[in-house]
Amino acid sequence: MSRLPFHTLMVQGTTSDAGKSTVVAALCRLLRRHGVKVAPFKPQNMALNSAVTSDGGEIGRAQALQAQAAGIAPHTDMNPVLLKPSSDTGAQVIVHGKVRADMNARDYHRYKTSAMAAVLESYGRLRAQYDAVLVEGAGSPAEINLRARDIANMGFAEAVDCPVILVADIDRGGVFAHLVGTLDCLSDSERKRIVGFVINRFRGDLSLLQPGLDWLEQRTGKPVLAVLPYLHGLHLDAEDAIASSQSALGQFRIVVPVLPRISNHTDFDALRAHPEVDLRFIGPGQPIPAADLIILPGSKNTRNDLAWLKQQGWPAAIDKHLRYGGKLIGICGGFQMLGASVDDPHGVEGTAGSMEGLGLLDMRTELTQQKHLLQVAGRCAFGTEDASVSGYEIHMGVSVGAALQRPAFHIDGRPEGARSADEQILGSYLHGMFDTPQAFAALLSWAGLGGVAAVDLNQLRELSLERVADATQPLLDALLKVDYQSNSG
Repeated sequence: MSRLPFHTLMVQGTTSDAGKSTVVAALCRLLRRHGVKVAPFKPQNMALNSAVTSDGGEIGRAQALQAQAAGIAPHTDMNPVLLKPSSDTGAQVIVHGKVRADMNARDYHRYKTSAMAAVLESYGRLRAQYDAVLVEGAGSPAEINLRARDIANMGFAEAVDCPVILVADIDRGGVFAHLVGTLDCLSDSERKRIVGFVINRFRGDLSLLQPGLDWLEQRTGKPVLAVLPYLHGLHLDAEDAIASSQSALGQFRIVVPVLPRISNHTDFDALRAHPEVDLRFIGPGQPIPAADLIILPGSKNTRNDLAWLKQQGWPAAIDKHLRYGGKLIGICGGFQMLGASVDDPHGVEGTAGSMEGLGLLDMRTELTQQKHLLQVAGRCAFGTEDASVSGYEIHMGVSVGAALQRPAFHIDGRPEGARSADEQILGSYLHGMFDTPQAFAALLSWAGLGGVAAVDLNQLRELSLERVADATQPLLDALLKVDYQSNSG
C-alpha cells in the first residue's frame, strides 16, 4: 500500500450502535493486512463491558476487539476515559485504566477539562508509535446538550484537527434523516470536517437505494463513501448492549437474568454460539423458565442488583431449580450474591451498608475501595480432565468463608472461586471462563451437557473480523481517494 493520505481518521455515528465499533475494527484489520502499523482509539467510552489490558488497566471491550483486529495487545491508551454507570445519574470514572472517582453527571461534566488532558496525552503517545490511529466516537455528535467541553466526538476531532466519516444504520430506518439532521446540528467547521458518509447494515437491491444516495450527495455536498451489507452470524464482542437475538437452537437451556447493571455479558458469547445450547436472557417482569443451568452474571452494583433479583422472584426460582437438580453458576458480582452477605462499609457502590445474600454458599463478601484487575490463567478444579482456563478479573471486593475451600479453579497457583459440596453450585470471579475451549467443555460437562464439541470463541471472532474486513474493503478504497485538504477544518 502506498502512503496513507491520513494519519488519524475518526469514525462517528448518527446514533449509538450505528456500527462505529465494527467499522473501526474492520479498517484496523484491512490496514494490518497491508502492513500498516495501526492502533484503535476511543477518547471516552461509556460501557459495562470492559477488558483488562497488557499494562494492567481497564478499557472498553470494543477497543480490545479492535486491538485484536490490528494485531496488537490492548493498552489503556486506546481508551483513556471509561465510564461505568452505577446508576441512572452516576458512574465510576476510569482514567488511564484506573479508577479515578465516582461522579454524578454534573460533576463529570465539570471534570471533562481534566479528562481531555488525559485523552490528548494518550492520543499523543499512540500517534508517535503508529502509522495510523483510527478513532471511534461515542453516541452522536448531534447531542447538543453534550457539546460543551465535548471530548468524545467533534470536540476531539477539532482539538487534533482530524477528518471524520459519519456512519448511519439503515436497518433501523430513517437513514437519510439521520445523516442530514446530524449535519444540520453541527457547526460550519465541524460539517466541513466530515469527508463522507457510510451507510451500514444494508440488505436489499442497491439499485433501489441509488436515488436516495444521489439525493443525499446533492443535498449535502458530501459523498457516500460506501454502503456496507448486513452481515448475519457475526461473533464480535458487543460494546455494551445485549444482543436482541436469542440462542434458541439447542436442547440444553441456560437462563441469565438481565440485571439492571449487568456487566461483561460477553461472558456468554461462546454459549450463545453453541448449537446445542438454548441461552435466554430474562428481563424484568418476564417469567423465569425451567432450565438446566442458571448463571448469575457480573454486576456494576451488586447490592442493588441483588435487591432487584429478590424483587423479581429469582431466589424462589433458584431454590426450585436446585431442588430439581439444576446447576447454578455465579460470575463476579453474581458469585458475590451467592454468599450469606454483601457488605459495603465504605459506600463503594452507593450508601454504605450490608445486604443479605442468597445464602447458597458459606461465604461473605466485603466490597473494597481497591479494584482487582488481572489477566489470569490456570486449570479447572472440578471434573477429571484438568482442563485449562484463562480469563480476567475485574472486581471490587474480597470473599471469605468455608465455601472457598472447594475452589472452582486453580489460578496462577492459587485456589479461586467456590463449589458447593453437592456440586450443584459454582462461583468465581473469573470473567471469560467459557472462552477457553477446554474450560468450555468442562463447565458444560459439569452442568450436565457432556460429550459436546467445544466452541473456540477466539477462532469465531477471527473469522468474523475477516468477514467484516472483506465487506469493508470498498470503504477503504474510497478513503484512499478522498481529498482531505479540501475538508480540513
